[in-house]
Amino acid sequence: MTYCVGMMLERGLVLMSDTRTNSGVDNISTFRKMFHWEVPGERIIAVMSAGNLATTQAVVSQLEERNKAPSDRHNSLLDAESMFQVATIVGNLLQDTIAVRAADNGQSAAGTFSASLIVAGQIKGMEPRLFLIYPEGNFIEASFDTPFFQIGETKYGRPILIRGYEPKMSFENAVKLMTVSFDSTLKANLSVGMPLDLLVIERDTFTPLHERRIEWDDPYFQAVSTGWGEALRQALDALPDYHMDTALQTAAE
Repeated sequence: MTYCVGMMLERGLVLMSDTRTNSGVDNISTFRKMFHWEVPGERIIAVMSAGNLATTQAVVSQLEERNKAPSDRHNSLLDAESMFQVATIVGNLLQDTIAVRAADNGQSAAGTFSASLIVAGQIKGMEPRLFLIYPEGNFIEASFDTPFFQIGETKYGRPILIRGYEPKMSFENAVKLMTVSFDSTLKANLSVGMPLDLLVIERDTFTPLHERRIEWDDPYFQAVSTGWGEALRQALDALPDYHMDTALQTAAE
């Protein structure tokens, strides 16, 4: 399992992913799940992956090959005229990859090779855009109503994002919010693990504004993790006390 988040802000895009891949508690590995390509001054495109590792690696490898040798077939992300075309190319490639692997292993194996992707980026002259691509190859785009996407182990970190997100928030606050979301997920599910990869894309710059890998012993991550736990305990203590004695409870209300 994994956990990836792509968030759209007025200033641009913020992406974060974990790196854990496991096939049982005694077979845990670290693999990058975030990739990006750029043409300075013209475009930047990022992809995050969740699901079957062989499938996602095959998709990313094919994207890498296409991007290194753009052709008249317009199947490279560096050839695409819009982010919608980028999402279409990635979606078709994901669908084809899953179909080939399912055919080689029997149709019942299709679910085994399932994967989902988040695609984000901007092409010059257009708005930054964010897409969630399903295993079937179809996709949806982020909007005012759905300003962020998650893939992988989403349920533990989602409530934090919903409560804390603001479209006008700074990149720094967005990273803080994502860090809390990831910390909560890490504590609740062993299939999500450090280190974390972070990418910040400011609109109309077409190159990463900020990019880093966050390790377990990262001072900022540790400070946020500890501080969030303490803040939750303080918030709980500050809430009205519950009384099992009906008279006391009525008086308290």
